Amino acid sequence: MSSIVILGASFGALRAVKALRQQGYKDAITLIAPKPTFFFYPSLIWVPSGLRQEADLTFPLESFFKRYAVTYQAGTVTGLDPVAHIVQTDKGTVAFDYLIIASGGRFIKKLAGIEHVYLPCSQYAEIKAYSDKLNSLTQGTLAFGFSANPKEPSAVRGGPVFEFLFGVDTLLRRQGRRDKFKLVFFNPSTTPGQRLGGKAVGYLLAEMQKRGIETQLGHKIQGFTADKVLTEGGEIASDLTMFLSGLTGPAWAEASGLPLSEGGFIKADANCQVPEFENIFVVGDSGSYLNSPDWLPKQAHMAELQAVTAVKNILSLITGGIPSKTFKTELVCIVDSLEKGALVYRNEKDVYLLPNTRLFHWAKRAFEYWYLRQYRA
Repeated sequence: MSSIVILGASFGALRAVKALRQQGYKDAITLIAPKPTFFFYPSLIWVPSGLRQEADLTFPLESFFKRYAVTYQAGTVTGLDPVAHIVQTDKGTVAFDYLIIASGGRFIKKLAGIEHVYLPCSQYAEIKAYSDKLNSLTQGTLAFGFSANPKEPSAVRGGPVFEFLFGVDTLLRRQGRRDKFKLVFFNPSTTPGQRLGGKAVGYLLAEMQKRGIETQLGHKIQGFTADKVLTEGGEIASDLTMFLSGLTGPAWAEASGLPLSEGGFIKADANCQVPEFENIFVVGDSGSYLNSPDWLPKQAHMAELQAVTAVKNILSLITGGIPSKTFKTELVCIVDSLEKGALVYRNEKDVYLLPNTRLFHWAKRAFEYWYLRQYRA
């Protein structure tokens, strides 16, 4: 008998549960998370337009856990003893034989005045508050930006910011209010979105120009006030600011004894295995994956690919084998603008950018419907 503990209740964690049962694992699975709820972050981009409400994005997991014979343990992880095989939480400790860390990363919130901005990958309440503020404005400047982890530049998630930027522009045009607002995109890089590939960067900047969106690029972000974005290149007046900071690893990892990257993520190899701890695996945004390309996405799709890899390697260990499965490095993204979308695909050999059409907007909505079927009652 073996016991597998999974940290988290999002894409990587839930995919690991399914993969374990699909691969024939019949022993105990315990999942630790603060709430037995799955939240579908990708569709937050449709909240300002009213296309999605909280109930459309939030799914209780009780039936999922019952279906896959999972023991749910409520709690927030506070520490880990990797030698004694114990997870520490605010509700007590949980022992494990094998551990899958899929609890995600944290957004760095060290910039001065960060409390004045809205985080696009936050919970529903924050995006609803942003939407309400936008609806209350009759005119003004709307600023959108993101940055990376300075100690690990690949730890960045810019896609949602581009989607909110283009989506808000489309929404204001629908409402006949676009001429009352100035939209500004800011980024410390001169080539924002580089992880999507050079063609995508060109498309994004061209789309901003086409829509009359101003840009301020190449200047380090210094902080925020209630009505300004502060950069080394000067101030940007802003009545409403959306900003996504770079990512780092989970706070509890700092004192866990696990090897960490310079940017604060848990190190893992291409097998998703943590060096020096053969029974501990990491998937998704919690990890820094050795020898991976610098464009490796912090993306739900990537977390799921890594989850399946981790499961196969754990099952190999359980049967006396050696972990040998490696994850596929792949980026798939539809940059949605509320009415249209552009598809970006990248792997280790090729990069593709397919044009901005209504087809890809509806493809994104169709995928959402298909994906969420497994969590609907």
